[in-house]
Amino acid sequence: MKSDDTLPSGHMKRENFVSSWPGEIVRMDSVASTQEEAKKLAENGAPEGTAIMAEEQTGGRGRMGRKWHSPRGKGIWMSLVLRPNLPLSLTPQLTLLAGVAVCTAIREVTGVPAGIKWPNDLLAGGRKICGILLESSLREGRLHYCIAGIGIAVNLTREDYPAELQEVGTSLLIEGGGIPVDRTRLTEAVLAELEFLYIQYIEQGFRPIRELWESMSVTLGRQVCVNTPQGRTEATAVGLDDNGGLRLRNSAGEITSVLSGEIEMI
Repeated sequence: MKSDDTLPSGHMKRENFVSSWPGEIVRMDSVASTQEEAKKLAENGAPEGTAIMAEEQTGGRGRMGRKWHSPRGKGIWMSLVLRPNLPLSLTPQLTLLAGVAVCTAIREVTGVPAGIKWPNDLLAGGRKICGILLESSLREGRLHYCIAGIGIAVNLTREDYPAELQEVGTSLLIEGGGIPVDRTRLTEAVLAELEFLYIQYIEQGFRPIRELWESMSVTLGRQVCVNTPQGRTEATAVGLDDNGGLRLRNSAGEITSVLSGEIEMI
């Protein structure tokens, strides 16, 4: 991450910022899904900042209902309750914010050069090292809460992955040359970054987050194939728009944006 002296204009300085995660941290042994546990707490009035952490998930999931491999004692599997005063249309920005926070923490704690693939994956060595899942709940047409799920593959070995994931998944242990990572230290760093960036976002809006995200992206400048409900297209990823959508330039030089979808880097 850039030092405070070289942060893009508009970024909050870290001087005198003391992190103290503002919500209750609920630690569990084995759960089907931290997302579902966090939803239960949110529905029962859990305040913003409540965090659920588990040693293992037996039914962890990512976007589009995909299963998320969450073996015992090997990763960081957690979900956070957020209650931002935002229109539903802007909640994708929180996914990008979480990506920046996790990527920053991973780089600082482990030295692994992680990068962000739009919209919600972190990669290292071309393989997935972290997934982020943001789910929102409405009440009377207004945003009631968001659940931000974060799954980081920390100390998995290659043998910990099922055969179908060995070519697409990796871990901080693998990418760091076999050196185990202190999960507690990394968790604390992730929460500190989330707190810092969330305060900045509430105070200053999306622009500082967008600039940091673009500086950490492994998607921008690449030719990508985008799959959306409207179809499949190839274009060059050139940046984020003001809402957090991915800006794409087609072969004719036209710029469009997509807010959701699956991309493959070509």
